[in-house]
Amino acid sequence: MSAQDEAPELEVWIDQDLCTGDGICAQYAPEVFELDIDGLAYVKSPDDELLQDEGATTPVPLKLLADVRDSAKECPGDCIHVRRVTDRVEVYGPDAE
Repeated sequence: MSAQDEAPELEVWIDQDLCTGDGICAQYAPEVFELDIDGLAYVKSPDDELLQDEGATTPVPLKLLADVRDSAKECPGDCIHVRRVTDRVEVYGPDAE
């Protein structure tokens, strides 16, 4: 069994209503987050496409988990949500337990 099989699948999304446009997330994990011309941050698909639909999620690659976690912790807008795919429980972000 590989480490990837043991780690829970995680996904991340951004609440644009709370996004302050600081860009900290894009600095930590540019593979996952990007600022758009509207000044707000969005998640990107695994093939680098900006996902602008409200509540759009993208998988969190295991190798980028620390960067995505730090993005959620450091975000001044508290708008980055990381949750388990299986039960949708938030593990990092403003609603994490």
